[in-house]
Amino acid sequence: MTDVNHINHLAFSLPELLMTTESPVSSRSSVEALVREALYRQIGKRAPAGPAPVLVVNSSARHMHISPENLEVLFGKGAELTVHKMLYQEGQFASQQTVTMIGPRKRIIPNLRILGPCRNLTQVELSITDAVQLGIDLPIRASGNIEGTPGCYIMGPKGMLEMKNGVIRAWRHVHMSPDDAKFYGVKHLDTITLKVTAKDCTTRFDDLLVRVDPTFKLEVHIDTDEANACDLDHAAKVELFK
Repeated sequence: MTDVNHINHLAFSLPELLMTTESPVSSRSSVEALVREALYRQIGKRAPAGPAPVLVVNSSARHMHISPENLEVLFGKGAELTVHKMLYQEGQFASQQTVTMIGPRKRIIPNLRILGPCRNLTQVELSITDAVQLGIDLPIRASGNIEGTPGCYIMGPKGMLEMKNGVIRAWRHVHMSPDDAKFYGVKHLDTITLKVTAKDCTTRFDDLLVRVDPTFKLEVHIDTDEANACDLDHAAKVELFK
């Protein structure tokens, strides 16, 4: 944590840095780069090169991922997912197909949307509010880690699917390319902190799981409960830091 002495020293070092720089400071980005350099110098680390990448934070509503075999159970032989809306990550989409989820207390969630393309496993991602409604003790898991998780029934237009497991609350996470990970000084499966500054509140989300892949664009996924808690719709600024 940066203490008062560090802040005071930084305040004095910035004017010196501005006066000694070889090229004139002519833009906001130049000033931000100099501030970043001075701050990293104070904490004994090298500042990442280049401007900060554009950070997108999205709320991930309840949804389902499905295998091709289970899709056929619910929608009939030869069924395929069709695009309703493309998502931010390349090739990902909300499909036109929706199902009804039935919980252990026979409470239901209708119109649960399936995301495409199909995956090698079937998984439902809910918020805590959804879990309370259904009467499910919902574990927080990284996507794909479904062993020992609760199950449910899924009803489609052509059939019923009994899921023995696979109902989770998704671990809040950030998608990064290798270049993004280098900028933030993290690697695959590290954790990082998200700070959301809205009009009337500032909220921190620690333990944000880092997922790195060359196909990823920089994007944070939090669930609807988390998005409402930080007033994401009215956020003035979002930041990632270790």
